[in-house]
Amino acid sequence: MTTTARTTATTTSADTQRGLRAVLRLDAVASGALGVAAAAGAGVLDTLLGLPAALLVGVGIFLVVYATGLVVLAARPAIPRPATWIVVLGNSAWVLMSLGLVAGAWERLTVLGVVVVLAQAAAVAVFADLQYAGLRRR
Repeated sequence: MTTTARTTATTTSADTQRGLRAVLRLDAVASGALGVAAAAGAGVLDTLLGLPAALLVGVGIFLVVYATGLVVLAARPAIPRPATWIVVLGNSAWVLMSLGLVAGAWERLTVLGVVVVLAQAAAVAVFADLQYAGLRRR
C-alpha cells in the first residue's frame, strides 16, 4: 500500500510537471514569435499600432531573450518552484504594464494598437493563470 501511494504521488507530480512544462513551452513560442515580429517589423508596426519603433525593437529583443529562458526552464528535469514564481509574477507585471500603456498612451495608440496590446495582455494573463495553477498542483 505504501508503494502504491508513493507511485501515485510520483505520477501526479510528473503529470503536473508535464502540464507546467507544456504551458512554459507554449509561452516561449508565443513570446518568441511576438518578439521576432515586433523587432523585425518595428518599422511598419510603429505606424499601424501607434507605438514607437524603438519601443517595439526593445520589447522584441526582451521577448526573444525571455522566450529562450522559458525554453531552458522547461527543459530542466525538475522545474524549480522559485523560477516558476518569477515567471508568474513577471507575466502578471507584464499584464499590468500593458494596461498602463493603454491607459497612458491611449491617444497615441491606433485602434489596432489598443486591440493588439489588450489581446496580448489577455493571452499573457492566461499563461500566468495556467502557470500559477501548475504551481498550486505541486
